[in-house]
Amino acid sequence: MNAALQEMLDKHRLQELVLSYCRAVDRRDFASVRSLYHDDAIDDHGAMFSGPADAFVAWLPGVMAQFEATQHSMSNALFAVEGERANGEIYVVAYHRTHPPDAQEIVIGGRYLDRYERRQGQWKFSHRSLALDWCNVRAVDPAAYRQFAAGAVLGRAGADDPSYAVLPLFRRGAG
Repeated sequence: MNAALQEMLDKHRLQELVLSYCRAVDRRDFASVRSLYHDDAIDDHGAMFSGPADAFVAWLPGVMAQFEATQHSMSNALFAVEGERANGEIYVVAYHRTHPPDAQEIVIGGRYLDRYERRQGQWKFSHRSLALDWCNVRAVDPAAYRQFAAGAVLGRAGADDPSYAVLPLFRRGAG
């Protein structure tokens, strides 16, 4: 395979990796989150958490339980690939909605600064860190959900999310 085609394939696989992370976190599919990291990987979310991947995945359920819903959306993704290693700067907007009755929406804009390695033919995170660029917090307007989403199937954080019924190729634990 020529070098340009291999680089395109590598960047595509890296993009799928970061998209899989977003989906796994938002669906609370912690087994899938873990499968995206090498065994010796580090995750650094600043003062919230910094440590090995296993400890990060063990930390996630307690943190995510604070939120009724989350949505991590990736936009700009720039990858640099050099052999079996790569770097990525991934822009993310992360929405978090706390539980009622005094629910708040916390919207964070930042960038994941990633290092990846391809081992045994598979790209995974070797180091992931978060750079926070901005944050907004506001009260939830329950009327907005009734007005703009009336009749829509409600998304769920876990295994009962409608995506599992509608999209059978998206399996839990299959990061």
